[in-house]
Amino acid sequence: MSARSSRQPAGDMFPGMPDLLTKKPPKAEDGEHVARTLDEAIARSHEILDEALATYPEVVGVFWLSSGGNDSGNLGHVLRGRYDAVLHVNTGTGIQETTQYVRDVAAAWGDSLHELHPKNSYEDLVLGRVVGNRGPNAGIKPLWQGFPGPVAHGVMYRHLKDEPLMRFRRGLLGDQRSLPHKQRKRIIYLGGMRWAETERRFRNAEAIDPAGSIVWVSPLVHWTDAHMREYRARHRCQQDHEHAKHRLCFDRALPLNEVTEHIHMSGECLCGAYAKPGELDEIEFFYPETAARLKALEQEATAAGIKACRWGQKPPGEGNGSTTAGRLCSSCVAIPGQDDLIDQWRDSGLITPEQHAAFTRPA
Repeated sequence: MSARSSRQPAGDMFPGMPDLLTKKPPKAEDGEHVARTLDEAIARSHEILDEALATYPEVVGVFWLSSGGNDSGNLGHVLRGRYDAVLHVNTGTGIQETTQYVRDVAAAWGDSLHELHPKNSYEDLVLGRVVGNRGPNAGIKPLWQGFPGPVAHGVMYRHLKDEPLMRFRRGLLGDQRSLPHKQRKRIIYLGGMRWAETERRFRNAEAIDPAGSIVWVSPLVHWTDAHMREYRARHRCQQDHEHAKHRLCFDRALPLNEVTEHIHMSGECLCGAYAKPGELDEIEFFYPETAARLKALEQEATAAGIKACRWGQKPPGEGNGSTTAGRLCSSCVAIPGQDDLIDQWRDSGLITPEQHAAFTRPA
């Protein structure tokens, strides 16, 4: 049994029928875990944003975080006209066709787009050119060196995704540390997290999650996979004709990032920390320029004598530990298997949290 099957109903739902997760998410509000038709799910998405704006009247901007993925696309389409601008974090590691897709959709919809870039590049992190500025080795040792495995995912997330978003927030709001809390402003980041995505999302995702001057809002958090499929079928062009680019064949059409059809993910970040076996070969088949860039970096790492010189492979000597996937890393999860099964044992009460910790403790 997969990690998802304990929460998702079997099979597809007929259009117009209500759907819900079979288990209540731990962080679902009272009354949130109910069956909804697609139209009711859409209405609830707008209610979530309304609730965030009412709860935090000091919000000065609402921003759609567009990754180029399917869930992100549904989110932007549902809330089109309700955000102030689009943010896209160009990690420098991803497939450029995805970044171009985000640019094209923003232009087609008349949205302002802020394309954010990390201060420290992926290449510099892998080659050990970024020196840490905290702890006993500050200014002395590289923050990281080599291609990342699961243990280094947190490092990559902080530098490639989180840092650009925090910098954008500072640029918009300025330094508010000297202001009384009642005078401090906030911004809303709209993300596409859903309880049905992964076991970790199921346990941790929240509809409204304030963190300092940022209010993270997930308006689709309650949508099931059936809702997502029905929404795409309803709003994406299904005509048998030569489609316009990204299937923007008519006004209000739901766009399609062709990358997601080829590799079944947005490909906007390819740090490789949780890469699947054979993933680089798959990328090379469809996007040879992207694979060539990663392989060239492998050669640089090898020439520099870096042990972890292969993209998507766990670095030599790394244990079985991992870090929690970031808010924007829906595909950055461990490959389903024993860890997910042990999670299910804990969630169903077959083992205690202490026993779970002992099972999953890094070797």
